[in-house]
Amino acid sequence: MDLSSYKKTARILGAILVFILPAYLLLKLAFSSPDQLPIKQRASFVGKENCKDCHLGEYNDWVGSHHDMAMDVANDSTVLGNFSDQTIEGQGKTHKMYKKDGRFLVFTDGEDGTMEEFEVKYVFGYTPLQQYLVEFDGGRLQTLPITWNTVDSVWYHMADSIYKNENIDHNNWLHWTNQAQNWNGMCAECHSTNLVKGYDHETDTYHTTYSEIDVSCEACHGPGSKHVEWANLPEYSREGFTNYGLEVKTSGIDHVQYVDNCVRCHSRKSSLGDFDHSTASIYDHVIPDLPDEPSWHVDGQIKDEDYVYASFLQSKMYEREVQCNDCHNVHSGELLFDGNELCFQCHRSDIYDSYDHHHHKRAGEPGEAVISESGVRFEVGSGTDCVNCHMHGQYYMGVDYRNDHSFRIPRPDLSIENGTPNACNQCHADETNEWSERYITEWFGKRRRYHYAEAFADAKGGKPEAASELKAIAENDLYPPNIRSLAIEDLGTYYPDSLKPVIDNYLNHMNPSFRLSALRSIQQQTDKNIERLLTGLTDATKAVRTESVQRLMQAGEDRIPPKYKEAYQKALEEYKEVLFFNADFPTGKLNLANFYYNQNQLNQAEKYYNAALKQDGELVFIKLNLAYLYNRSGQNEQAEKLFRDYLKDSPEDADALYSFGLLLTEVGKYDESLSTLLKVKEMTPERPRVNHNIAMMYDFMKDKTRAEEFLKEEIKVADNLNSKMELLRFYLDNNYGEQALKLGEEILRENPDAEQVEQVVQQLRGQMQ
Repeated sequence: MDLSSYKKTARILGAILVFILPAYLLLKLAFSSPDQLPIKQRASFVGKENCKDCHLGEYNDWVGSHHDMAMDVANDSTVLGNFSDQTIEGQGKTHKMYKKDGRFLVFTDGEDGTMEEFEVKYVFGYTPLQQYLVEFDGGRLQTLPITWNTVDSVWYHMADSIYKNENIDHNNWLHWTNQAQNWNGMCAECHSTNLVKGYDHETDTYHTTYSEIDVSCEACHGPGSKHVEWANLPEYSREGFTNYGLEVKTSGIDHVQYVDNCVRCHSRKSSLGDFDHSTASIYDHVIPDLPDEPSWHVDGQIKDEDYVYASFLQSKMYEREVQCNDCHNVHSGELLFDGNELCFQCHRSDIYDSYDHHHHKRAGEPGEAVISESGVRFEVGSGTDCVNCHMHGQYYMGVDYRNDHSFRIPRPDLSIENGTPNACNQCHADETNEWSERYITEWFGKRRRYHYAEAFADAKGGKPEAASELKAIAENDLYPPNIRSLAIEDLGTYYPDSLKPVIDNYLNHMNPSFRLSALRSIQQQTDKNIERLLTGLTDATKAVRTESVQRLMQAGEDRIPPKYKEAYQKALEEYKEVLFFNADFPTGKLNLANFYYNQNQLNQAEKYYNAALKQDGELVFIKLNLAYLYNRSGQNEQAEKLFRDYLKDSPEDADALYSFGLLLTEVGKYDESLSTLLKVKEMTPERPRVNHNIAMMYDFMKDKTRAEEFLKEEIKVADNLNSKMELLRFYLDNNYGEQALKLGEEILRENPDAEQVEQVVQQLRGQMQ
C-alpha cells in the first residue's frame, strides 16, 4: 500500500486515528525513501545562482540594488571613482588617487602618519558614495577616508566631512588605519552573506570569511540547500520539509516577525556572535540599542546613525502593523510609489494632501526656496511632501541623506522645552522655535499630546514627578516597546524604589527586551535581587542569559546557590565567548579585562586593559581600572602613577580622587592624602565616608579637635547608628569619658536594644561615680 492510501484510510477512520497513528508513522518512515525524510544536518549556503531560475523576478529586482552592490572586488567595472591622477586636500595633507599597472592606488597617511601608497582591493557601496578597502596584516581590511561622491562625481575626505574642526591623526582611534574604520568588525557583517568574523583574541588577528561578497538571497532567507532540495523533489514528496526548507520565515508572519528579520543590519546594536539564521529570537544574536541620549535626542529622534529600526519601532506605522515591504520592494530596496502616493496607500489624500493639513505652497506658486540646517535646498512645493514634515532627515557619512523613520508630528514646543529638533525649524533654519510654535498653534490649536520625551527629560533633570511618568509609560502597552524598555531602565537608574513593586512583571515578560531592561535596572546586589538575576541564567535568549551572568559575576560566585551552579557556569562560558567575539574593539577588550578582573585572573585582566588603552588612548578611564588592579595586587607604585595620569584628564572625578586619597594613605603620603580627601569633601559634601577618612587622618596626626569635628560631620551627613558608634569609639580610644557617656546615653535613647552600648554606658557611669 502506498502512502497516499494510508492518508486516505486515516481520513476515513478518524474515530480510531488515535490508535493507528503510531503505526501509521512507523509505516510512513519505513516506506519513505531517504530523500523524503526530514534532514537533521544543518542547511548550507548554495549561492544566488541556485535561486535565479525559480525566482527570476526577485533576482532581477535585486540586481543593481544596494544589497547587490554592497561590496565587490576592485576592478574597472566596479570602481566608480576617478583614479586618473587626482588629488584632494584633507586633514592638512594632499592625497592622490591614481592607477598603475592596472591597480587602483591611493597615496595617503598610513599607520605611523607618514604618506605612503596603498592599493585598493575592494569597493564598498555605490551610491550616494563609494568607499575603498585596503588590506593590512592580520587579515584586516581598512576603509580609506578618501571617498567618492557618486552624486556629484567628486572626491571628498570622510574625516573632514564627519569630524569637522577635529584633527584625526594616526594616533586617533577614528583614523582610517585604526579599529573604528575596520571592515572586519565594523562593516562586514551587513555587507556580505554568511559572514564569519573569525577574530582570534589571543593573536589579535582575523580570518574573516563569507560565502558571497555582497548581500545576496541567503543573507535574508538563510542557507538554501534544503530549499533547493525541496524544490527538486516532486510535490508529493515534500511533506518532510517546513517553510519550503528555508530556515527563515518571510511570509505568513506578523509585522513584528517581519521587521525583526531586518534588525541585525538595520539597527544600531551590539553583537553576540556570528549570525545564525536558525536562532529563534533576534536577542540570540544582537541587542538593539534603545533610542536614548547621546546617540538619539531625548525624544527619540535620530542623531547619530541609527539604521532605522529604533526609529521605526517608535512610529504609529509600526503600532498599526505596517512593515518594511508595505513601503519598499525588499528585493530592490526601492520605494513602491513616488512621492505622496506611497503614503496615500493608507492615508486619505483628500484630507492630508490639502492646504488645511500641510499649510504649504505647492510647486509653481510664488515663493522662495529654503536652505535647511543640513544644507539641503528645499524648493517651493517641498512642504507638501509628507516626508519633509514627518520624516525629516540629515546627512551621514558626509553625503548620505537619511530620513527619520519614526514618522513623527513636528513639535516645536518640545524643542523649546528640551532642545530637540523639529521639522519646521530644520527646514526654516533661520527662524526660531517660538516662530514655529506660533504657527502650529494658529493652525492646529493649543492642545498638545503628551510625549514620552517629557518623562525622559524630567528624569535626567532629577524631577521627582518623572518616577510616576516613567512607570506609567512602562506599564502602558500603547507605547512603543523600545520606549517602554527605556522607561524601565531609567526607572532603575533614577528611581529604583519606584520600580521595585513591578520589576518581577518585566523579568517575566514575553518580550526579551523587557526582560533585558529589567535586569539592567537592578542597581543593588541585595539577596532578593540576586534571586531575580538567577532567573535569567536559564532564559530562552542569549542576551538575557549573558546579562544575568555578567551581573551575578560582579556580585561574586559565592552568592550563587548550589542548584544554580551548573547554569551559572554554562552561562559564564557563553558570556566569555561573547567577550572573545567582541574583543577586537577597545571596549570589547575592556569588557574582557573586567571579566578576568572579576575572576581574579589579574594577569589576563592587565593584558587586556593595556591592549584596550593601546588601541584607543582616549579611553582614559581604563587607567583607573588598571590603577585598581595594581593596588589590588600590591603594585602601589604603578597604581599611584596611573591614578595621577587619569586625574590629569579627569580632575573632577570625585570617586577616583577619593580612591587616590586612600591609596596615598596606604603608601605613607599622609599630608597629600589629607589634602586630597579634603578636596573630595568640597566636591561631594554628602558622602559620609569621606568625612570619616578625614577624621581618621587627623586622629593619626594627633589633631584630635579636627578629628572630632569631622566625625560629627559624618553623623550630620549619615545620621545613622554606625556613624555615631564611630564617634563613640573615638571618645573611648582617647579617654574622653564625659563625651563618651553623653553620646552613649543619646544612642541608647534612640536604640534601646544596643546591648554593647548599654555595657559601655554602665561601665562609664561606674568610673565617674
